[in-house]
Amino acid sequence: MNKLISLTSVALAGLMSLAVQANQAAQLDVENPFVREMPPVAPATGAFMTLINSSDQPIAVVRADSDAAKTVELHTHIHDNGVMRMREIPEISVPAMGQTELKPGGLHVMLIGPTRALKAGDLVDIKLIMQDGSEKMIQAPVRKIMGMGQMQGGGHGMGHHRH
Repeated sequence: MNKLISLTSVALAGLMSLAVQANQAAQLDVENPFVREMPPVAPATGAFMTLINSSDQPIAVVRADSDAAKTVELHTHIHDNGVMRMREIPEISVPAMGQTELKPGGLHVMLIGPTRALKAGDLVDIKLIMQDGSEKMIQAPVRKIMGMGQMQGGGHGMGHHRH
């Protein structure tokens, strides 16, 4: 009888540790996700969002996937001798009890080779895959964004950022 109880508790402990390990996605909230509308001929666009970690352990997003693009990569912008370049990165980490903002000119999810025209108002399904293999599906609306040098109204617009 005791042997059975100890085996059961070992099995339960194993299951519980699995549940704890494979649940980073449950600890991650995503706020204000959106995809930047691009001209139909554009080879790629970016998805942006705020990742909020409600756990006491850092969470790493290691991959993203979407049926809206042939290739999906995690990217950042770096300054390379005064030139802004995009670089693929292995992960986007979200600190324990903290948040990481993915925004134009910074970290983002790159959607390369769109499989359809992404127009303002469309919804894009994006799957975020964590380091522990857990997944979080989000729906990001496509938004028209005025980029740098495309200010509305012709003024210089110093300090007026549209989000």
